[in-house]
Amino acid sequence: MYYTYMLRCEDNSIYTGITTDLERRMKEHFEKEEKCAKYTRRHTAKKLECAWQSENRILASKLEYAIKHISKEEKENILQTHDLSKINKIEPENYVLVNI
Repeated sequence: MYYTYMLRCEDNSIYTGITTDLERRMKEHFEKEEKCAKYTRRHTAKKLECAWQSENRILASKLEYAIKHISKEEKENILQTHDLSKINKIEPENYVLVNI
């Protein structure tokens, strides 16, 4: 299983990434460990906002790419509604919202 996730940073920006181990990856981001993303090293991660589970890396990467290419306003809307249906070229039935 793969996860696509969205983090809120201290500067109110949103970081999107993928992982196979959500708990480990959050520890890396929040504790700024060596494998932490360059972005969250500079923009301190403060909260896991949302995550979706998918069956393979291709689907997770496709969602990550799509989210990274929408506006901040659209990202905020997704965080409020958890609705992926408005993202072009994404089939929402391929993703399961993770209860965090």
